[in-house]
Amino acid sequence: MTKLDEPPPQGYAGWNGRLLAKALGDVSRHQVWRVLRSQRIHLQRRRSWCISTDPQFAPKAADIVGLYLHPPDNAVVLSVDEKPHIQALERAQGYLKLPSGQALTGFSHEYKRHGTTTLFAALNVLTGTVLGGHYGRRRRREFVDFMNEVVARYPGQEIHVLLDNLSTHKPKHDAWLLRHPKVHFHFTPTHASWLNMVECWFSILVRAALRGASFTSPKQLREAIDRFIRSYNQDAVPFEWTKEVVHSVHPTRYANLRR
Repeated sequence: MTKLDEPPPQGYAGWNGRLLAKALGDVSRHQVWRVLRSQRIHLQRRRSWCISTDPQFAPKAADIVGLYLHPPDNAVVLSVDEKPHIQALERAQGYLKLPSGQALTGFSHEYKRHGTTTLFAALNVLTGTVLGGHYGRRRRREFVDFMNEVVARYPGQEIHVLLDNLSTHKPKHDAWLLRHPKVHFHFTPTHASWLNMVECWFSILVRAALRGASFTSPKQLREAIDRFIRSYNQDAVPFEWTKEVVHSVHPTRYANLRR
């Protein structure tokens, strides 16, 4: 497997079985594939990762996990983030009749763009319910406007907000926080947004309400998202965080090639 540590032949971005067999000279590509399978190495499979280099990873992660596992009494814990530039795509949908007489329903791969919208979302960690807000952009003013709506939803209560490190979330002089002493911001370590539970909900939103859907305007897209949020909140249950200690894991050798 030492050959995989060498650069691939000129003109190629990576190794494949045929190139390895040719470089080794005395084995067939079938033998190469047998060895690769036995070592669970998949040359064409790619993995991606985002490594946190935050020197304060441990205390920041402990702070976030502590809020998940032991939330303060009589306080609200919210996981907040934005999903920017959600595209309103109009797709051709309908039925396709096959020569056999069978009919298939689906949508064409061709689509027309009708603009975008940005969704701000606050996931209540204790109840699982979601508060959403729609905006054209995701500047500081949009974030503050959404947070004003959040605070109005929980009048007089202590609120702990989990956020990533986007610059709009953490200006040098945060006048908004000074005006809201009962609101406390907790930031995830850099490059560790997977600690923010609302990311799980965004994934559910995409799979359940957006993927493959057709919209003729950003307004129609926003209405569809609002309908999903109302439906989701009716049966919402909180995500269950069970791991008390988390680490910034670095990939091992051939991690992008193995299962």
